[in-house]
Amino acid sequence: MQATATTQNMNALAGQRLSQRKFGDRAFRWFTLLMALSVFVLIVLIGVKLASGSQLALNKFGWHFLTGTKWDPVHENFGALPQIYGTLVSSLIAIVIAVPLSIATAVFLTELAPLWMRQPLTIFIELLAAVPSVILGLWGMYVLVPWLHDHFYPSLKGTFGYLAIFSGPISGNCMLSAGVILAIMIVPIITSVSREILRSVPGLQREAAYALGATRWEVTRLAVLSYAKRGLFGAVILGLGRALGETMAVLMVIGNTPQIKASILAPGTTLAGWSALQFTEADGALYLSSLFELGLVLLGVTVLVNALAQLMLKTFAGPGVKPQH
Repeated sequence: MQATATTQNMNALAGQRLSQRKFGDRAFRWFTLLMALSVFVLIVLIGVKLASGSQLALNKFGWHFLTGTKWDPVHENFGALPQIYGTLVSSLIAIVIAVPLSIATAVFLTELAPLWMRQPLTIFIELLAAVPSVILGLWGMYVLVPWLHDHFYPSLKGTFGYLAIFSGPISGNCMLSAGVILAIMIVPIITSVSREILRSVPGLQREAAYALGATRWEVTRLAVLSYAKRGLFGAVILGLGRALGETMAVLMVIGNTPQIKASILAPGTTLAGWSALQFTEADGALYLSSLFELGLVLLGVTVLVNALAQLMLKTFAGPGVKPQH
């Protein structure tokens, strides 16, 4: 009888512990689900607020707001096409400059650099990522832009001036300057993520390539980069998202002129920069509503670009390490 009672007590205690573990698992699952959904809810709330704030502009301009090229507060005529153009072009310039530099740096840190050099270089890259954008903007405005205007842009125009993108008068505060500043800002992001992606490539990939007689370059190209291309593409998209929404640094070097010109040596503006520049001057309801719609357009452009990037990733990237978000 006593043995039976002891067994029953032990079974009851085990069942109680199992029930507690199941409750803990369920609570942890629902908690993490709630945290994940909160990100989606936050984006939706931002979109709803921007949509409600831009209602006046939406009702008056409709789709013409996306194709209009004038920003005339006096006559209350507003269009966002120059800002959209400047945002996309400056971000594209930044990606073209930053991606080769970032991936090459990540490859060097993971595959080629001696051990004593890897940690110091990694620390310097992380320090660059920690520099506030306004500091980079001031440095760009007083150091980088004057040097580019006096030395680099004249040589660039003299060599490639026959191309439309380098035609016209040279302006230090221009789309190319904004692209360079954005590239400097996103290089640490893409490099850090790419480095982690390359480190996650199994060592067996490299060993198998070496066993087949591949050179170090062939191992890096075929066994490492090919395997990690999906993750590297995700790192690029992460940097692109930062470039699309950057405000202060771009505001200081782009020239802040709402115009569309083929030359990247001409001034321009971006959605984020123009919104920040004009917000303190918005003295009318329609003016303020148009600035809210600029924010809504920026949110839409960001979502659209990321959706297209994910579609390209699934279509062209093929198998490999999945993007790290």
